[in-house]
Amino acid sequence: MPGSTESVAVERVQLGVRMEKRMVKVLKGLAEFEGISLGQLLEKIVLHSFEPLEGQEGEWSASPHSRRQLAAIHDFKRIYGMDYDTHATRAFTDASGTRNQQLATRNC
Repeated sequence: MPGSTESVAVERVQLGVRMEKRMVKVLKGLAEFEGISLGQLLEKIVLHSFEPLEGQEGEWSASPHSRRQLAAIHDFKRIYGMDYDTHATRAFTDASGTRNQQLATRNC
């Protein structure tokens, strides 16, 4: 339904997830910056991640963020100390020092 303005009925569910603290702060900042809820922002990001760039399937996906939003993200990352890159989840460890082996072995 690209470009469609029709309403799409959805049923939302409560989701209990754990995420890296600085990342969550950046996401909340961006959601507030855009005037949408955190859930709406995550839905937008996930939907865009499901759309590959033509010719780059499996490698790159479309970004939902405008240049203005990307500049805000850069600022929020600096403000909240999110100083790691896209593939950092491979090396994430919980505060207890345990590493998520499933993430560590996956290509993210």
